[in-house]
Amino acid sequence: MQMYHKLSDVQAVNIGEGTNIWQFVVILKNAVIGKNCNINAHCFVENDVVIGDNVTVKCGVYLWDGINVCDNVFIGPNVTFTNDRMPRSKKYPSEFQKTIINEGASIGANATILGGIRIGKHALIGAGSVVTKDVPDSALVYGNPAVVRGFVCKCGQKLDKRSKCLSCLK
Repeated sequence: MQMYHKLSDVQAVNIGEGTNIWQFVVILKNAVIGKNCNINAHCFVENDVVIGDNVTVKCGVYLWDGINVCDNVFIGPNVTFTNDRMPRSKKYPSEFQKTIINEGASIGANATILGGIRIGKHALIGAGSVVTKDVPDSALVYGNPAVVRGFVCKCGQKLDKRSKCLSCLK
């Protein structure tokens, strides 16, 4: 069963079971949201957005047209996405840039993700980072601009020099 807070504006009908949508969230009619998601307060989801299953979107995140969020993704508070490299008032591109956040990726608070970026499976983006290019699978990236600083296990722990996880021993 879905839970929509009475102070949310949910126009979409394609929302999976078990998804919770909190107060002051706006979801436009053509958005697609999977099962068991948690869309926290003060979020906005445009029409051409697809969100997979088991996704957490923390407070203050705006998902613009062209964003595809795969299963088991975590998007931290106030993460900023863009979808137009040369924005001008009242002048729209023929197509917005496509951004893909692959399965199991996590994006830290206040990171900025430029349009047209592919974030790899299980990648981890540090808080406050500015991501200007694609992120490989399992990469740990942070900084401005964000650069690869190491790699992480599916469990989220940084891999050692032998690419082994000391937490789950994989």
